Amino acid sequence: MSRPGRRARDLGIVVGSLPTGPHNAITDVPGVLVGHTTVDDGADLHTGVTAIVPGQLGAGRWTLPAAVYAGNGHGKLVGSTQVDELGVLESPVVLTATLSVFRAADALLGHLMGRRPDGLSFNPLVGETNDGHLSDIRRRPINEAHVLAAVAGATGGLPAEGCVGAGTGTTALGYKAGVGTSSRTVRADGRTRTVGVLVQSNFGGVLTALGVPLPVDELVPAAGRTEPPGNSCMIVVACDVPLDARQLRRLARRAVFAMARVGASFSNTSGDYAIAFTTSDQPPIPDGAIDPVFTAVLDAVEEALLNSLFTAVTTTGVGGRTSHAVPHRAAVERLAAAGRLTARPYAKSTVDGPR
Repeated sequence: MSRPGRRARDLGIVVGSLPTGPHNAITDVPGVLVGHTTVDDGADLHTGVTAIVPGQLGAGRWTLPAAVYAGNGHGKLVGSTQVDELGVLESPVVLTATLSVFRAADALLGHLMGRRPDGLSFNPLVGETNDGHLSDIRRRPINEAHVLAAVAGATGGLPAEGCVGAGTGTTALGYKAGVGTSSRTVRADGRTRTVGVLVQSNFGGVLTALGVPLPVDELVPAAGRTEPPGNSCMIVVACDVPLDARQLRRLARRAVFAMARVGASFSNTSGDYAIAFTTSDQPPIPDGAIDPVFTAVLDAVEEALLNSLFTAVTTTGVGGRTSHAVPHRAAVERLAAAGRLTARPYAKSTVDGPR
């Protein structure tokens, strides 16, 4: 059986110098909650739903400043054009599998209509990646109950990562991937502010940690693996920094740029999107004060992507195809040899061996 995954920092892999929030998660942004529904039958279905729920919506505020950036638009991000046009978010952000995105959007629409019985127009925001390598995606197993459970069950604290919710069946950079999260705190507008990120990783390339390549062919040489082409990545950036939609789009761009740090190939079939929103209702900070926020986004996305892989476990799915987890021992040894780990990494005896 696969051993449970560990977060990057548990293995001595520390990205950047900015401090994290208390959970090193998107939920460190006040009011932001995360919920998962996992659909996994142990055989042909490995999929689910992840909901990022800003608690400020519905508490007297029906919109938050927001923006979307498409690094490569090979995807089905329902609701993105209105966010791009109006610069506001009016729903939780739901992530799921490609062929289930439309059912998820309809379910989220029902949730929004229930909150505002007099409303005549709603814009549910639902993103996706293609988990068809490990899950029977044509069955479209996601239904209204799954979406509503993820939204209603969203909580604070450290969200589950790896093979859970929308990341249950995803594969990235040659390995089993999933959901990952991270956060950073910065000084902006004279106050300490928080930037949090959640990712759904499912894209191609060669895994790179702190500048050190960790190719699956070298770390898992006898795996007999198969790998899907390209696919996609969804990145959700939340913050409490006072920003307007234009500035949030600048954050979203940098979120996609950060994929390059972990070795993304940005292939033709990779739908790479970032959604950024702020919970602040204060006037935006000047552009000249935004650089620390950019740094926070880049570092938090990089670490969230690494967490999405290091917390995942080896999974065999539809057609007998297997995606292997990153072997922690081999990865740590390679990073240590390159001098890239922190001064106090986990001892070798406590690091998981190949899984």
